[in-house]
Amino acid sequence: MPPTSRSRRERPAKPPLTREGIVATAVAILRTEGLRKVTMRRLAQELDTGPASLYVYVRDTNELHAAVLDELLGTVGLTPAEDGWRKRLERVLTAYTRMLLEHPSLARSALIARPSGPNYLRLIEILLELLEAGGVPRAQAAWGVDLLLQHATATAAEHAGEEPLGDWQVLAQALRDAPATTHPHIAADPGALLSGTPEARLSWAFQTLINGIEQTAVPTEGQEAL
Repeated sequence: MPPTSRSRRERPAKPPLTREGIVATAVAILRTEGLRKVTMRRLAQELDTGPASLYVYVRDTNELHAAVLDELLGTVGLTPAEDGWRKRLERVLTAYTRMLLEHPSLARSALIARPSGPNYLRLIEILLELLEAGGVPRAQAAWGVDLLLQHATATAAEHAGEEPLGDWQVLAQALRDAPATTHPHIAADPGALLSGTPEARLSWAFQTLINGIEQTAVPTEGQEAL
């Protein structure tokens, strides 16, 4: 005689859905299966509910991915107070970049994601605080934060995942073989274009941007765009 199925009343009660629980489950799926699997359908399966139930807490997949990004931003720590503001600023930005590099699919999604949670606000607050400590005028700091995060995000998205070594080697060879008759500036020193470790180039880029933000005033017109 086949075993009788358990009554619903006999099954353990499911924990109530919450936005925090949904995002935590999404982060767990991201870590094990990648961002492509972080969908409403996959989440509903993991949480033993219907996809429609999730829309009460998360508007759509884009908002879900932004919430996942915000959750992971909580791992970007502060820097020692004894360091100068420039070094602290660079370390925070480097930590943000490395966090994205650990999650290649999220790094690419972060180019268009618009997180607005507490960890993202905390990151912006830290960057503004450090720029203020360096005497950067408020308007320049406000625009500068956007520029710094754009560069960090784009860098992570570009280098996330497996490096396309073949494509890089083809480009490197093309630079070395560029004829001086048609490309004199490349031919003069192709090695300079290929030099430096990723870490060194990232540090140089951040310092260059910070210097520019510190010294370049924002135009009077257009500030409302912020």
